[in-house]
Amino acid sequence: MTATTLADPNAARDHARSMAGTVVEAMPVLPPVASDLPEAVAPDDLVWEETIAPGGYATRRLARGSRLRLIDTKGDACAALMLFNAEMPTERLNVADTVKVQWNAYLGAGKLLLSDMGRVMMSILEDDASTHDAFCGTSNAATNSAKYGEGSNSGPYPNGRDRFLLGAAKHGLQRRDVHPCINLFKGTKIAADGTIVPDIGPFAPGRSLTLRAEMELIVVIANVPHVLDPRDAYTVTPLRATAWRGVVTQADDAIRNATPEGQRAFLNVEDYFRR
Repeated sequence: MTATTLADPNAARDHARSMAGTVVEAMPVLPPVASDLPEAVAPDDLVWEETIAPGGYATRRLARGSRLRLIDTKGDACAALMLFNAEMPTERLNVADTVKVQWNAYLGAGKLLLSDMGRVMMSILEDDASTHDAFCGTSNAATNSAKYGEGSNSGPYPNGRDRFLLGAAKHGLQRRDVHPCINLFKGTKIAADGTIVPDIGPFAPGRSLTLRAEMELIVVIANVPHVLDPRDAYTVTPLRATAWRGVVTQADDAIRNATPEGQRAFLNVEDYFRR
């Protein structure tokens, strides 16, 4: 439609209504319907189905026990992840504690994402990517301006920190609440001399990661290029997020009991919900 036609409120309304049902690659599906859920999952348990655009972000509140599956659909997504306790958002993901408490800086299946209060926020149930980063955080306006010539939220090269701000704001949070994140699907290793060595890809499409919510959570995801991506172009591809209701972690769970440190973090969660 022309700008002149859209200036007519009635024509603009009719045009807007005619777009109902339009589906694009990157959007949430309402109501969520996923054709490839695990066999044991009932369709009615699906709570979130969304493809996050390159440079985009998404946020959702997830109940304790929910599963969240992320899929790098085309092999070049970078899921920068922030977590908050939905009931008390001053408690949030602590990347330093996630690393030091588990004596391991390389995330993968069986590892935990810990809060700044010693509780497990999420467990990694499955991981066929094995390239993740707990060192570098995400981009900001200055880093993107230096690399791409532009870094604002409304520009062609949005940065991760400002994407996080938009997601956090939907839950009443502010810039001061945007905390260090982890990056999923883009990896880093620490060389013997202390140098951070990025493992950026691109990788084979379809790699996935499944996490379990151990608390009531606010999840915020920014799908932006890794801050150490050496490529000159702003390069990132769509990321698919699917979440469904699940059973709260049981006392005999293998991940819960894998290490003494993990057991303590789960006990801290159970004590919190006992109050």
